[in-house]
Amino acid sequence: MANSELRDAMDRLSAVIAADPAKARMKNVPATARLTEGLKCEVSGPNKERATTDMPPAMGGRLSAPNPSWLLRAGMASCVATVIAMRAAKLGIALTELEVTVESDSDARGILGLDELVSAGLNAMRTRVRIGGDADAQALRKLVEWADAHSPVGCTVRSSAACALDVEVI
Repeated sequence: MANSELRDAMDRLSAVIAADPAKARMKNVPATARLTEGLKCEVSGPNKERATTDMPPAMGGRLSAPNPSWLLRAGMASCVATVIAMRAAKLGIALTELEVTVESDSDARGILGLDELVSAGLNAMRTRVRIGGDADAQALRKLVEWADAHSPVGCTVRSSAACALDVEVI
């Protein structure tokens, strides 16, 4: 899709939401994971979304698919890239290159339950962006900073959204 088509689509949606802000609120598509064998899970959504996860052999998996935290980093990287592309289209900047990498560190003691003081969560997530386009370096840097601040996945990770747990024992 060309920049002008992206910009037009966003302008149309922005106009609809500006006229009726209630239309901005939505319930996102759920993801359901089903354990299939060992530590392998198949994840699905109601609109034929599909993903598979597994763990590395050191954790007892077979590494037949990415681990769940890689999917989180992948989601963050692709979300930032998408928002950069959307904002570039809105500003009329033609991108010639865009690559977003998200890295993190973790401590396996948390997931293995070896130390209750060690979180199983990812630590120190880092996003690296390589970008080129028909704007100067300062404009491209501002574009990336704006997109990072408006990436839904990045914002969720940084703000620690409220989470609820509902357990049904069968």
